[in-house]
Amino acid sequence: MSNVVACIDGSRSTTAVCDYAAWASLRLDASLMLFHVLDQLRYPTEPDLAGSIGLGSREHLLEELAELDQKRSRIALDQGRHMLEAAAARVREDGVETIQQRQRHGDLSDSLLDVEPEIRLLVMGLHGESSSDRDIHIGSQLETVIRTLHRPILLVPDEFAPPRNAMLAFDGSDTVKRGVDLLSNSPIFRDFSLHLVMVGTESEANWSQLREAEQKLTAAGCEVHLAIRAGDVEKTLHSYQEEQGIDLLVMGAYGHSRIRQFLVGSTTTNMLKTSGSPLIILR
Repeated sequence: MSNVVACIDGSRSTTAVCDYAAWASLRLDASLMLFHVLDQLRYPTEPDLAGSIGLGSREHLLEELAELDQKRSRIALDQGRHMLEAAAARVREDGVETIQQRQRHGDLSDSLLDVEPEIRLLVMGLHGESSSDRDIHIGSQLETVIRTLHRPILLVPDEFAPPRNAMLAFDGSDTVKRGVDLLSNSPIFRDFSLHLVMVGTESEANWSQLREAEQKLTAAGCEVHLAIRAGDVEKTLHSYQEEQGIDLLVMGAYGHSRIRQFLVGSTTTNMLKTSGSPLIILR
C-alpha cells in the first residue's frame, strides 16, 4: 500500500506537517503514516563505555551515567508515542480515517529507506527540531534524506495554508519531465492552475519543450501558464512566485542543469530557509 508519510519530530513545523500530510492524503485518497524516529546517537539504548571502564573509583560514576542515558532514551520513546497519538488526533480532525503510527530508534534516512516501498509522498518540515525564532534553519538531516530517498518529498513551512496553484521549475531534464507526468496524473493537482517556468534564454528550442509539456497538462484538464525568464535562478523563481501568488513550488533535485545545480549548495539552503511556502522535491 502506498502512503503519505509524515515525519513527526516535535519541531515547530510539526503541526503544519500534520495538516499538509492530511491535505495530501485526502487529495490522493491514500492512507496516512505518521513516522517518528528517535535518534540513536542522541538516545542510545546501550551506551558504549568501551575505553572508559577501568578508571578505578570513577567506574561507578560511568555506570550511573549509563543508567541515566538509558532512562533518557525510555522517556524520549514515551514522549515520541505521545507525540504520535497527538498527531493522529490532529489528522483525524482534518478528516483522515486510515492512519498508521510507527516509531523507530535509529538513523532517519536509514529508517525511511526501510519503508520507502510504502511511500507515495513524504512530508517533512523545512525547519529542524532545534530551530528557534532567532535562528531558523533547515533540518540538519534534510539534504541527506533528499539525496537518499527516491520518492517525491513535500517540504513544508511552519504554518499551513491549502495550496491552490503550483509552479514547476522547468529545465527540460528527465527528472522534470517526469515531474510533468506527475502533475498531469496526480489528484493532488486537480483543479490547480499550473505555471511552467524556465530560467534561461527565450529560444525556440526552450519554447518547444515548454509547449510539449503544456500539451500533456492541458490534455489532463489543467490550466497551464508558460514563462521563460532570464536571471539568477533563485531570485528569478522567487520573483515569479511572488508576482503570480504561487502557493506550491515543484522542482527536481540534483543534476547538472542550472536549476538543479542550485539545489546542491548554499543557494538551496538559502531558498529553503527563506521560503514561506511548501516545495515538492522530485527525484
